[in-house]
Amino acid sequence: MRKYNSTSIVEETALRRSGKKFWYTPTEKTKIIEVDDFPTLGKLAAIRFIEWLLLNPEGVISLPTGKTPEYFLKWVTYFLQNWNKAEARKELGAWGLDVKKKPRMNSFAFVQIDEFYPINPNHENSFAYYVKKFYFGGFGLDPKKALLMDAWKIGAPPEKDLGWVFPEGRVDLSLRHRKPSNEREGLQHKALCEMDQFAMEYEGRIEQLGGIGFCLGGIGPDGHIGFNIRSSDHFSTTRLTSINYETAAAAAVDLGGIEVSRNKAVITIGLKTITENDSATAIIIAAGEDKGKVVKDAVEREPSILYPATVLQKLPAARFYLTRGAAKQLIERRYESLESLPEIPYSSASRILIDIASMRGGELTSLTKSDLQKDRIGCLLLKKTTDWRKLEQRISSDLEKRIEKGLEEVEGLTFLHTSPHHDDVMLGYLPYLLHLVRKPENSHYFATMTSGFTSVSNSYLLSKLRDLEEFLQKELLSDVMAEQNYFSPDNMVARNRDIYSYLDGVANDSSHMQTEAEARRMLRNLIELTGEFETKSIRKETGDLKNYLMSAYPGEKDIPGIQKLKGMIREWEEELLWAHLGFNCSHISHLRLGFYTGDIFTPTPEWERDIEPVLSLLRKINPDVITVALDPEGTGPDTHYKVLQIISGAMRTFMKENPKKKLKVWGYRNVWHRFHPSEADISIPVSMNSLAIMKAAFHICFGSQKAASFPSYEYDGPFCNLAQKVMVEQYAVLKTCLGRDFFYASNVPRLRATRGLVFLKCMDPEEFLDEALLTRKFMEGGKEHSFFSPCADVKTVIKYEHCD
Repeated sequence: MRKYNSTSIVEETALRRSGKKFWYTPTEKTKIIEVDDFPTLGKLAAIRFIEWLLLNPEGVISLPTGKTPEYFLKWVTYFLQNWNKAEARKELGAWGLDVKKKPRMNSFAFVQIDEFYPINPNHENSFAYYVKKFYFGGFGLDPKKALLMDAWKIGAPPEKDLGWVFPEGRVDLSLRHRKPSNEREGLQHKALCEMDQFAMEYEGRIEQLGGIGFCLGGIGPDGHIGFNIRSSDHFSTTRLTSINYETAAAAAVDLGGIEVSRNKAVITIGLKTITENDSATAIIIAAGEDKGKVVKDAVEREPSILYPATVLQKLPAARFYLTRGAAKQLIERRYESLESLPEIPYSSASRILIDIASMRGGELTSLTKSDLQKDRIGCLLLKKTTDWRKLEQRISSDLEKRIEKGLEEVEGLTFLHTSPHHDDVMLGYLPYLLHLVRKPENSHYFATMTSGFTSVSNSYLLSKLRDLEEFLQKELLSDVMAEQNYFSPDNMVARNRDIYSYLDGVANDSSHMQTEAEARRMLRNLIELTGEFETKSIRKETGDLKNYLMSAYPGEKDIPGIQKLKGMIREWEEELLWAHLGFNCSHISHLRLGFYTGDIFTPTPEWERDIEPVLSLLRKINPDVITVALDPEGTGPDTHYKVLQIISGAMRTFMKENPKKKLKVWGYRNVWHRFHPSEADISIPVSMNSLAIMKAAFHICFGSQKAASFPSYEYDGPFCNLAQKVMVEQYAVLKTCLGRDFFYASNVPRLRATRGLVFLKCMDPEEFLDEALLTRKFMEGGKEHSFFSPCADVKTVIKYEHCD
């Protein structure tokens, strides 16, 4: 095995800047470097990579795919392309690098980490395509010195490919061990055997190269590295294997739906492959609080097949590069942060005591000193708090007050409910809305920021086009087509009639009425999309769209017309939802902001394209309360973060224009992340009735989501079920902390009926803008924002404050 130089001045510099130790023994078993934000994470990985290249010419490298390496790719490309420029040389020099000689990128051998099986390498959602685009094209690595995974041709008959061998991409690995039952299975058996042979030889070729010298990767929702999922053998080598649900769910968007991804097999290098050379540098990068649990398991637990990344503990130069959020659950780091403070803040103390009470299964006010002493952070709280009994009582009282606030009648207010996607508000706090809308003195408006087209599968759109085609062939829409201007894009009355017709069909239990209403709306959408009103032209367009959908590969980026049509389906679904509560299209704004493109790395929001439409809406509605999806750094879809920044940018200007406005912001979360009870200041009781309404409305309205083609990795099923699970779990925590009698023995019927809780965070504009700014610093490094300046004739990088 080749011996690599794993020494690092870069890591020493990063460690000094972080103010943290490399590791906190004996709890932590792998060394860690913390950084403040997501861009700095990528920058650190990039500079460490360049340092390794300079120290190990002609070495063997293995690099990741996906969204996590976004800033790694950008920074490495920047330094390589600007090596001789003073600014780049100064930056690298500040990290201790000798920049006299640029790394000769075509001298390094590259090893592909993993790939879906089967998949066409020319498809944009294949890892092979990613490698060719970013590592061969961007970094200048030599394809001739690369070990790549052929998941398309190996084992296929002449003139055929594995897409033909495995129709619909369905792979049955049991064929390795059982007798094929037909000719097709015989071909598949042969292909699997040949791929197993390839995997063995691939491993051998890595060994001949001297083993991997530098491996950079992310960590999956189940803790996987590469495709070494939970329960992977720590002595595993390169192989063809299956994946678990969490991994399939995470890949669903890229592959066109869980229906596709859960049937795929994968090729992956093994855990032994990564660690075989004991002089190798292996770095895991992780950003955001959602990664906290898998990071904690990987770093603090003993080596176990249940936690694949624990294999790295045997490698001296293994590292975890983490943002503060990803490191948040590491116990000794949390202890040190709190210990350094003169006193533990009330919010932190609340979190500590609520967690201990929940873990012990007892009321807050019944916690004993012994309970606290058994907890590492609890001990620190005892040490730093003079009257912990009084603190328990205060926290318990505050939790009760937050529930009381959730029961208060709210009236005389104008609400603007905003959401990144069309079902976010529903999944976040529909049970509260059911009470808010009962007061006629309140006004409600709904604004969805994106078109949401990525969450509509090709198969669903195809089914709706076929329904329309059948209705046109049978002339079942002739009456409405004969009405003058019925399908005119600006005919809001007719748009509302589509909705009412569908809901009448639901009420009448008539699937025909529902399908007819959907066909009407699809026809309306096609007319708006094409400008064609003639039946013959519409039928031709329908046929062309069907042909496109049937020929597109799963996960392929949609053409603009398909994107818009899928987005219109999502808009129709949201209109159905709010019509349940009596709100028609005049109360709903579909903003279709342009930053939402469906690309792997979405563009930064721009002032004119993305922020001004939201600002115009604020000016028009002049709300008293605006609701916002409030997810912390690196959690949930990237869309949620960008929408948060867009709304904060618009609000900043709106408040400058209306300095005396008494605006409130309600932050909500749903299936992507939860508030800790210590973070929320409004807790709304949710009854069985509200849960039933939420489930029924979701299935009635969100037809494209019922099959859960793009689910959460936490739950195999539709989002409404996961939202219910979240609400019920939140209730369980507070029921434990306050005692069941707080609910069961209450003289308030709504409290006795409580079976779930919705958490909201109420803020004034200044608090919200501070929160958004903090999140932006985590995600963008606190740099100035590249929104377009409305005060200049050219694109200008401006600060978050809008020019006056």
